[in-house]
Amino acid sequence: MAFRSLANNRKRFLGPTAPRKYFPSATETKIEQKAINLTGGMPTKTSHPLTDLVENKKLESYESETKQSFDRIVPLLKRISALQHEEDFVEKSQQLANAELGIELPIHILEKAWVQPLDMRALFAACVFKAHENSSDKFFNSDPLNASADSQAAKSFQSFLYECGFHLLDVTPCADGRLAHSIAYALRIPFSSVRRRSHAGAMFDVEKTVNRWVKTEHKRYRESSPNSFNEQTSYLKVVLYHFSSLDPSHQGCAAHGSNDKLAASSGYQRLLDFQESIENSFCCGASVDLLLIGLDTDTDAIRVHVPDSKNNVNLDDWVSTTDVYEETKHLPADQAMVKISEKINLGASGQVNPGMVKFIRRLIVNNISQIDYVRHFHNGSYSDAGHAERFIGVGIGFKEVHLRNLTYFAHLDTVEEGAPDLDVGIKIFKGLNVSRDLPIPIVIRFDYSGKVPGARQRALSDCKRVNNAICSRYRYLVDKGLLHTCLTIRDRDKKDSAEVVGSSLDPVLKEEH
Repeated sequence: MAFRSLANNRKRFLGPTAPRKYFPSATETKIEQKAINLTGGMPTKTSHPLTDLVENKKLESYESETKQSFDRIVPLLKRISALQHEEDFVEKSQQLANAELGIELPIHILEKAWVQPLDMRALFAACVFKAHENSSDKFFNSDPLNASADSQAAKSFQSFLYECGFHLLDVTPCADGRLAHSIAYALRIPFSSVRRRSHAGAMFDVEKTVNRWVKTEHKRYRESSPNSFNEQTSYLKVVLYHFSSLDPSHQGCAAHGSNDKLAASSGYQRLLDFQESIENSFCCGASVDLLLIGLDTDTDAIRVHVPDSKNNVNLDDWVSTTDVYEETKHLPADQAMVKISEKINLGASGQVNPGMVKFIRRLIVNNISQIDYVRHFHNGSYSDAGHAERFIGVGIGFKEVHLRNLTYFAHLDTVEEGAPDLDVGIKIFKGLNVSRDLPIPIVIRFDYSGKVPGARQRALSDCKRVNNAICSRYRYLVDKGLLHTCLTIRDRDKKDSAEVVGSSLDPVLKEEH
């Protein structure tokens, strides 16, 4: 088979020489720094010399605007609740909703207020779904993060990835909403340059990831995409677990009982299982590299477990961006870059591939900007130290969600196989919403390829199937109006936003429940 024969030749490509330590030249440092700071931005006395202040301001504006559209919902509904016995209630309610949120409320819910108490739970869910729909439209229509596939940032990063020796970046963060921004904010990677799938505890499905690796290598072999199959590049698989520096015993990863060591060791073991699966199936020369990263959900600082050339890591040792920040904040930018490379080379138990050093260095530099982001806009640590997600996202997709504590992800094909992830999300929202007598909003999403005949209809069927399974599994919540769903699909081959194809708020679907 082509995979096996070419994989066996990888040792010939790489050669027997042990990797040398990587330190950037002065010219390379200037070129890379220019690529990192595409938008510029001069440091201030209170920021790191490598921080991109212009990018920080842009990201803060997007975060504030999007989250405020969700956070204005409860104050709006309180005003509407006080109007429900007025004669022109429907008209006034719609005017308020349009003025405050730019949406229209479901008319069939408002018109029942004269014969029965206004269903505030249903209105709350309707507002959340509309806020998500509007944010999705803006994301795909205006590219507020400037990171779509045809953007300069994405093209530049993809070239950088090839230079590091990787042809595809596959990242699995924990499904916790405090990591939903990990790609676009914490790591500052263009979202279109990453394959991202979130799972509780970052425990990705090994078999499915192997299948995605096979598809990637097949595409390289058949189409020279994402780069030539004969180039000595690797598939880079990353696990992103999380921890809390301020309250480690309670605000760590729920899936691992707030045990940082367990979260790290479990994530690393899952990476090793993936590597072993590839090697057992396609021989030991198969091109897979591994990387384990921890994210502090209080400050967004990362710690990188630097792998040696054989993908071995020391779980008790890492390169901390917080430490790097303090050690380099008074150095000129070029000296700071060299210092970071030194830290990375010293952080591994053995020799590190130069490309991996270069890649990790970029992540650390990017994360320095995020540390300053949290310091300048959130007083050093987030006020919502725990969960504060606005809705649960279930299914396959959600390319448009890149904000902290906006969404809890449950990546799944079926509720049965994704039950552990989904149950964690329901537990979280019982504390966030049900405890306040508010419903759990769940957005179901299935992306599909419009190039495949019948794909749209299958995605629609998947939405309905998962919706029915959710309603059956959590019937006690549905019957009390404490769980509502919104069904959406999206053609991944287009830039269009998600299409709403149904909701539990629709009278027809409500009867089906």
